[in-house]
Amino acid sequence: MKHHVLVAVLGFGFCSTIDVLAQTTGSGDLALPSLMPRDREIALARSAAPSAVSAEARVLILRRGGYVVADSGRNGVTCYVGRSWSQAIEPHCYDEEGSRTILPMALRRAELKEQGRSHEEIEADLAAGLQSGRFQLPTRPAMSYMMSSAQSLISDDGTPVGQWKPHLMVYYPYLTAAALGLGEVPSLDAAVVVDPGRPTANILIVVADFVDPVFESKEH
Repeated sequence: MKHHVLVAVLGFGFCSTIDVLAQTTGSGDLALPSLMPRDREIALARSAAPSAVSAEARVLILRRGGYVVADSGRNGVTCYVGRSWSQAIEPHCYDEEGSRTILPMALRRAELKEQGRSHEEIEADLAAGLQSGRFQLPTRPAMSYMMSSAQSLISDDGTPVGQWKPHLMVYYPYLTAAALGLGEVPSLDAAVVVDPGRPTANILIVVADFVDPVFESKEH
């Protein structure tokens, strides 16, 4: 099962990019990403959403073995930096429903990757978790913010995409493009349905402005 493969308009044509929500994608390499300094990773995680959303969010940071809590938060939002490829930087902030449902699958994926599991083993574990109820799907539309100007994305075929576009992802299980009146060819003139017809289907909506990370003065 492959999650979040987006066909998006980049440059002069169509290019297959990663999950632009990478943390739940089946793409990516199995090499372990390098760990970042705590303060830097927290700043990158919070930059996924405007400060009105992320300032009081729970923040997770990657350490060997998986993600750990760096800030317990106060508003139900969870922010972290996805690393579906070892060189990728994918800041996300999930609303409360996304934190309850979509995020645990992303964290489990990262945990299994840290254990050296194969793509096939990871996908089988997640599928079994959905079937058993260990993982749950949203009972209302769930939101993920990916608005960081520091994003550095990588396509499914391993091609660096770099800073793409600030966007939102609204999860709506099993949604299809046809249900929204969209054609078969994705277009950023309208919304794009990512992972159509699957449990993790979501609507990707490009927004106007990036959010810049705010690093401490010692950061460069």
